[in-house]
Amino acid sequence: MARTQPVPLSPSQPDLRVLVVLSVIHRILVVLLIVIAGICLFGWFIPYLGDRLPKGNMKANNAVMILLCGVSIILSEPQRSKVAVQFSRLLAGLATLLAAVLVFERFTGIAFRIDTLLAADAASLNPGRVSIESCGILLLMGFVLLNLRARKRSLAHVVDGATLCIVFLMLTVASRYAFGISHLFEQSSRNPMAAQTFVCVSILTWLVVNRRVEYGAFSILIGGQIGAKTTRFAAPCAIVLPFAFAFTSGLVVRFHLVSSAVATATATSTLAVFAFVLVLILGRKTNQLENAIRELSLRDELTNLYNRRGFYVLAEQALRLAQRAGHPFFVLFIDVDGLKQTNDELGHEVGSELLRSIAGLIDNTFRETDVIGRIGGDEFVIAGRVDAQGVDNPVRRLEEATIRENSAPGRPFMLNFSFGYVISDRTRTESLEQLLQKADGIMYEAKRTKKLLSTEAVYAST
Repeated sequence: MARTQPVPLSPSQPDLRVLVVLSVIHRILVVLLIVIAGICLFGWFIPYLGDRLPKGNMKANNAVMILLCGVSIILSEPQRSKVAVQFSRLLAGLATLLAAVLVFERFTGIAFRIDTLLAADAASLNPGRVSIESCGILLLMGFVLLNLRARKRSLAHVVDGATLCIVFLMLTVASRYAFGISHLFEQSSRNPMAAQTFVCVSILTWLVVNRRVEYGAFSILIGGQIGAKTTRFAAPCAIVLPFAFAFTSGLVVRFHLVSSAVATATATSTLAVFAFVLVLILGRKTNQLENAIRELSLRDELTNLYNRRGFYVLAEQALRLAQRAGHPFFVLFIDVDGLKQTNDELGHEVGSELLRSIAGLIDNTFRETDVIGRIGGDEFVIAGRVDAQGVDNPVRRLEEATIRENSAPGRPFMLNFSFGYVISDRTRTESLEQLLQKADGIMYEAKRTKKLLSTEAVYAST
């Protein structure tokens, strides 16, 4: 039976740890949303409950639209059936229709008596009327929920744009609460958004963005790539820092600690420094990730030595530096003996352990400045400047270490290798490829001689 090739992971696979955290937060916020909106709605019909709610309770119409949106989000989760998804769209459509009617009433003055349909709210100056920002945000919210799973590029862009508009409007409303502005939109000063409505709509905004990360442009927030990790770090800072500094500046002025001009100048300069530090952090983090990726592309996964590409890149650079300084340069070629036999008799896992053992011996024997690589299945190469001791000493130490390893009890294989090395003439400018070919040729001759001697010994014994 032919072995099926594993399906490679997409480079845009989401980070599972991020998904788990977001899933937990999502469930908690959904429950909190339903509880708050449900209590506020029942408060209009149960006087005992309504009397104990804070003044300026969420309007009944808002509570209904928020509940429709919340249940729509629950029914649109990925594991839901097609019937549940269709029902979620129906609920989102009802919320959109109700919000559209309320917006239409505000701009045309035509009354459909939607404001007092559920609760008369006779004590209010504007009976049953919800704020204009609530209507606009919930209208956009309903549209996004209707197209929550949009993947087609044109529609996905429109849905993502609507989601960004929701975020913008919520940040604008948050500014009013943070800075004590009496009105930002028409009628806001006479009919502001209730605190409960603000909390619920804020939760809805987070839930919608959290769901759109599965499909649209927001998916970068859950990825495992460099850009995704950088975005997750930078986005909260970009949103929170301006509000934090502006709010702190407002408090300082309100309590007459400093003048408005001094507070503005201090907040601006402090924000600029924080932004500069953020840029430095992002640059440093990007460099670290880039270096890690570069190391992964240059390293052999089995032995953690440089792979063929990594060896050539670094050895070429080391050779040029040696030639420029007039120092001799060596290339040592090592070929592992008996790897195929070990793989056939003991299995590839034991063969891999043999290669790791050889790699460990080589890495411990040679200098940190030497470039060590595995450029083939059983081929290792070491390159570097020749010091006063020459190459014979490290080669001898490698052979002695191999003997000690082979004498250790319990090892299922023997470590054997053939090698050949060449030292470049400081007066010549040989290329790395030429040195490798010479070292490979010398190694091959040594391997052939060893095989002949082994054969002659076998014949002599018989």
